Amino acid sequence: MTGIFIAYNQAYYEEVIELLEQHHTKGFTRWNEISGRGSRGGEPHYGSHTWPTFNDAILTFVEDEFVDEILDALHELDLVTEKLGLRAFSWKIDKTI
Repeated sequence: MTGIFIAYNQAYYEEVIELLEQHHTKGFTRWNEISGRGSRGGEPHYGSHTWPTFNDAILTFVEDEFVDEILDALHELDLVTEKLGLRAFSWKIDKTI
């Protein structure tokens, strides 16, 4: 099993949820209106007057066989409008209860 953390501009919400559903992923935990700044030239998302947008984040756990296709699909989505910002990180899960 693999954990995938996805941080994205709120504008991507519906696309990210649809993408996960299309790739055999039902369960997730979502955080709304988080702030931050990417490291690759995207605009900050602070919810302030100067930088009014926010990010959201999703944490999901998927079977290993689906990880590459999910990450590839997220990367394709990010390439459409790179300035919005979308990042995904994965790591192996040793145990669950």
